[in-house]
Amino acid sequence: MSGVELADLLARVGPVLVFFLAITVVAEIADAAGVFDVAGHWTARAARHRVVVLWLLFVGLAVVCTVVLSLDTTAVLLTPVGLAIARQLGLPAAPFALTTLWLANTASLLLPVSNLTNLLALHHFDRLGLGHDGYIRLAALPALGAVAGTVVVLWALHRRELGGRYVPDAPPDPHDRTLLRGSGLVCLAVGPLFAAGLNPAVVATVAAAVLLALAARRDPSLLRRLKVPWPMALGFAALFVLVDLALSHGLQPALVAVAGSGGTPADLARLTGLGAVSANAVNNLPAYLALETVAQDAPGRLMALLIGVNVAPLVTPWASLATLLWAQRCRAAAVRIGPVSLALQGLLCAVVATALSLAGLLLVA
Repeated sequence: MSGVELADLLARVGPVLVFFLAITVVAEIADAAGVFDVAGHWTARAARHRVVVLWLLFVGLAVVCTVVLSLDTTAVLLTPVGLAIARQLGLPAAPFALTTLWLANTASLLLPVSNLTNLLALHHFDRLGLGHDGYIRLAALPALGAVAGTVVVLWALHRRELGGRYVPDAPPDPHDRTLLRGSGLVCLAVGPLFAAGLNPAVVATVAAAVLLALAARRDPSLLRRLKVPWPMALGFAALFVLVDLALSHGLQPALVAVAGSGGTPADLARLTGLGAVSANAVNNLPAYLALETVAQDAPGRLMALLIGVNVAPLVTPWASLATLLWAQRCRAAAVRIGPVSLALQGLLCAVVATALSLAGLLLVA
């Protein structure tokens, strides 16, 4: 790889990694401030002791969290909230655990910031003349189809566990009100700013800086407890370089032969399926990085690939970083779902959600 090629790669990948680190800081401080704890308890109170209403409100919370703060935030921070609510109210944990796992992936299409793959693809959407607004218009129906398919499968599999009522909910833990309100306002502000098309890295960095300053004033010990994923960011950077080297040493022609090049419904379905299989086989990020080279020539093909690598990584435990993080949180809470059951249920959800998402793309492409 020449110096010019490396510089071009860093210019493209750098803002994505800055966004990843900054939004992680925002999410960590918001979690420590009690934003997610209070949101969970508000949800429990708003449901008026009906389990199905509680679950539907939690679905909405998971979708909003994924769309605005990214899928990894949902996996890391909302999973414990759902499990804690289920435990405190004496409800089965599985529906809430699977809701966070599946929606962390399937709800990550709508905004560029919802998934790192979307941010990487935004460069190509800009080059193709669609830009941020064009991305959202193209992604809206596929995103709706993916979420609708996920909710339908969750209800079909767990409707018996989601019936009945629950006892009055426990109050949220006490929190510093100033830090809680400040963090909540920042979380509410970044969503519209992301949707408006402002630079995601800049918005996330400013939000992180505001919360770091607030935390330094209200609770300096919180800064020492922050877990900024520097090793993970460096791993992503190395992964980008490795995939780029593989493409320049023979992988590209093989992918062209497998992925095709057309824009017919069959061609788009072929690319989506290839993305889905690749994501579950190796992980969605390297799968996207490799396959974007055969999808970047047309917006419809690029969105078809995003559907495959975003919506379908629900079968294997390594299919996405969000899945790995979710499993870690479940183990910490002593919640276990058998791997075979998880894979079979995930396969059903992946097929339904991906099919409905692809159908939405075919309507607008």
